[in-house]
Amino acid sequence: MNTTDRTPADLLRSALAADPARPLVTFYDDATGERVELSVATFANWVAKTANYLQGDLAAEPGDRLALLLPAHWQTAVWLLACSSVGVVADVGGDPAAADLVVSGPDTLEEARACTGERVALALRPLGGRFPHPPEGFADYAVEVPSQGDRFAPYAPVAPQDPALAVDGRELTGAEVVTAALADAAERGLADGSRLLSGLPYDGWAGLSAGLLAPLAAGGSVVLCRNLDRLDADGLAKREESERVTHRAV
Repeated sequence: MNTTDRTPADLLRSALAADPARPLVTFYDDATGERVELSVATFANWVAKTANYLQGDLAAEPGDRLALLLPAHWQTAVWLLACSSVGVVADVGGDPAAADLVVSGPDTLEEARACTGERVALALRPLGGRFPHPPEGFADYAVEVPSQGDRFAPYAPVAPQDPALAVDGRELTGAEVVTAALADAAERGLADGSRLLSGLPYDGWAGLSAGLLAPLAAGGSVVLCRNLDRLDADGLAKREESERVTHRAV
């Protein structure tokens, strides 16, 4: 970790400066056969575009609360770091009615309608595809984000002591997220170049840490698997070999 890493967004900036070409998130969906690999640079580009969309088009401000209703997915990981970049509190599985804005997958749209602020929907289709028919009352992420700028600068600096993440019934500052991610990385024995395969959901700290934050903090990468229960033991062993997995969280 760089000594300036005090928020999750800082972790990404340091990873980008260290080696932008290395893999950061390799995503599998074993229900669809999808595989997507994002380098640090590609992931950071998605984060920048999403942060620009969040700050600009959605007019989100530091301290705003975003109900994040998404499964373990590479685009969810992007939203987590985009929120950190803007200073928005990512409320994982939070109540849309109590949030300033909501980001929803296709399975939680009705629940997300309780939000009176901006609503964004993700189709979670392969290659980041759009909804065939955009859901009424929602902006389609895949339509709105590609045209956003590739560089992001917050209107106001995001301080480490600002709230950043609400998960498991508690609220963490950016600094607390980084500290916890580093502790988890050390406990798992992660280091530069580690490849952690995670089949954990993004519904609590354990999944967010294993599926993004701890590998990022350690200078490693994650093989993020959705619907991993559809893969048999032989298939899992082959994936671990082909992806050069060094650690596992399933």
